[in-house]
Amino acid sequence: MAGISRVLRATIPALIGLAFAVAPVSAQPQVPSQTNPAEFWMSGTAVQGGLVIGRAPKGASSVFLNDAAVELSPDGFFLIGFDRDAPMEARLVAMLADGSKMERNIAVAPGNWRIEHVAANITGGATSSAEFQARRSAELARITAARAVRSNSAGWRQTFIRPVSGRISGLFGAQRIYNGTPGSYHNGMDIAAAQGQDFVAPADGVVTLAANDAFTLEGHLLMIDHGMGLNSAFLHASELLVKEGDLVRQGQVIGRVGATGRASGPHVHWGMRWNSARIDPKLLLPSN
Repeated sequence: MAGISRVLRATIPALIGLAFAVAPVSAQPQVPSQTNPAEFWMSGTAVQGGLVIGRAPKGASSVFLNDAAVELSPDGFFLIGFDRDAPMEARLVAMLADGSKMERNIAVAPGNWRIEHVAANITGGATSSAEFQARRSAELARITAARAVRSNSAGWRQTFIRPVSGRISGLFGAQRIYNGTPGSYHNGMDIAAAQGQDFVAPADGVVTLAANDAFTLEGHLLMIDHGMGLNSAFLHASELLVKEGDLVRQGQVIGRVGATGRASGPHVHWGMRWNSARIDPKLLLPSN
């Protein structure tokens, strides 16, 4: 672990430096002309597992969601996400330049989750529980470090695209039963595709983790930061075609489909997080 910690301390600052080289996307969220600039504007309805782009009231110096600071872009927009198990109500507060504040309560619609039975080993690529425990702490340390990277990528402003065509074989939010053993709920969307098929970046971003040595559960794992606390993770790849620190553009080929780690067949598992909130990628796609 000590050696891994030294590597993380050496590499993460370099990644952050590279991340801040991302060119911003010029497109802005479409705000209806009749919207009052002195009030909060929201792009849609809040739902468990979903994201909402917002615009702060004119003159706002900071924004808070449930007392946690939210990053505010120079043009006054922000991004907020709601975990799969988020409460049914949230509170937004904008602090204005004159010292006053504006509040808005947000109703959060419930998700609809199901049970899924999966024919896969609950310890994934590890052959025993002891091996799994020995390897897992180092893997989790790399994942945590990757999620801590913040870039100025404006991929979060884009309309996301599917990373690969294929049948949706696993739904976000479903509880998984692995060969009869209950596991935690599924925190992404699975897309079944052919072994070795290319998959692409759903939006612009910076590569923060590229696990060429397969992880126990995720296999060959690729993580991309899209800016404003939003990141994507792609699991079970047979091959990764980008490396940590790379800037990627929407539609760029970044890896190939596989079944490494804990997988019952070739597919892309696409997971997303906004800060610590787990997000349903399907809700970001245009067809929803």
